[in-house]
Amino acid sequence: MERPSGDPSLTEVALVESTNRPMGVQLVNSRMTNKTSDPMDLVELAKQVQKADEFTRATAGSKLIVIADQIKYLQEQAKKVLEEAKRNAMLHHAACNMVKKPGNMYYLYQRDSGQKYFSILSPQEWGASCPHEFIGAFKLEYDMSWSPIEEVERRGEEFALIDKILNAKNAITDSTALMFGNTKPSTASATPAELTDITGEK
Repeated sequence: MERPSGDPSLTEVALVESTNRPMGVQLVNSRMTNKTSDPMDLVELAKQVQKADEFTRATAGSKLIVIADQIKYLQEQAKKVLEEAKRNAMLHHAACNMVKKPGNMYYLYQRDSGQKYFSILSPQEWGASCPHEFIGAFKLEYDMSWSPIEEVERRGEEFALIDKILNAKNAITDSTALMFGNTKPSTASATPAELTDITGEK
């Protein structure tokens, strides 16, 4: 390792080792074959190495920041999944005297004894004669998860968007099949309007 001009602010430069017997052949005058480095060349080389080190550290740092953000996001998503799973389990185990059907809204009440149970009657339908404390309204989704009434509209939009994406994917698959001679398009193909914008935006 050699430090250019003795400047402590510059990175040390590693030069290729020289030998008086390259490939086992003794040189007559090694000073004539082994070029002495120009001090200015060493300075430029040191600057290049130092700049490369700085870029390497900056690149690694930015990638680590992205990874840290992803870890934080995944931790938040994991917490959300666990909370939803706990809520779904609690609602599925709530007392109920009827077979619950996906797509319907159910109303959760709590008796004085602490027992929670589902009813198809809303507090508005009960009116002043509502016998027990109302906890909340939940819709049973087709994947057997529960959506609080305040999230029903949002989840409906999410499911609709997923359907459009799947329909568009089927249409692309059908188009590819037609290009290779398959003349039987799938009945699940999307319309041209759906292919234009799967997000539903104008």
